[in-house]
Amino acid sequence: MSMSASLSVSQSLKAWWHKLGSPRWFYEISGPWQRLFGVLALVLLVTGTVWGLAFAPQDYQQGNSFRIMYVHVPTAIVSQSVYMLMGAAGLVLLVWRMKLADMVLSAAVPFGMSMTACALFTGAVWGKPTWGAWWVWDARTTSMLVLLFLYFGLYALRQAIPREETAGRACAVLALVGTVNIPIIKYSVNWWLTLHQPASFTLTGAPSMPPSMWVPLLINVLGIYCLFAANLIGRLKLTILERERNTQWVRALVREVSA
Repeated sequence: MSMSASLSVSQSLKAWWHKLGSPRWFYEISGPWQRLFGVLALVLLVTGTVWGLAFAPQDYQQGNSFRIMYVHVPTAIVSQSVYMLMGAAGLVLLVWRMKLADMVLSAAVPFGMSMTACALFTGAVWGKPTWGAWWVWDARTTSMLVLLFLYFGLYALRQAIPREETAGRACAVLALVGTVNIPIIKYSVNWWLTLHQPASFTLTGAPSMPPSMWVPLLINVLGIYCLFAANLIGRLKLTILERERNTQWVRALVREVSA
């Protein structure tokens, strides 16, 4: 490849990267994606939940109590993925100073917090008939509780610092530091003796359950991811309008809507 061609590719990538971080560009293209992810979330969650609760066979050891898995496992998985996204957004903010990255970090916190709380609650409900206790201080439940505290910390830190730019950098640092907890959650059942069972299915191994049990679980996991995408896009659009309210394009948009 010639030097001129390499320079052209580099300039194209640089232009694409800056365009990706543009709040206005994201706002203009995201409307159809929000609707698409919303519809997919509704279809997938209804399908997976009805299949798992009504048609999946009973577990030979836990009976029907295992069915809470169809809520507990997806919320636990997505709560960790949301935090990983926040860590990536924090890195982008600290390195490239992209405003949209800070908006992603801010908009993702409420959904991740609610998913973590739901995972802990459903885990307690599932643990009572399975372990005989609502709560056990094993490695996975404790590290999930730490994850919830990290979400609380990010939310509180954002509210405590009045200057937007300073609050964004502080939250970015906390989000990056907190990603250390994600591998602890994932591998705690392998590193320590815990009451939690290993992962129900992985990308590299065969599922430990029959298809009639793990397929609806996978559908619900995909449904929660779609719900998160729709929620994140909606919150991002509101955040963009709020933070860019003094820009010309937002004022023009407001005038257009009001006309």
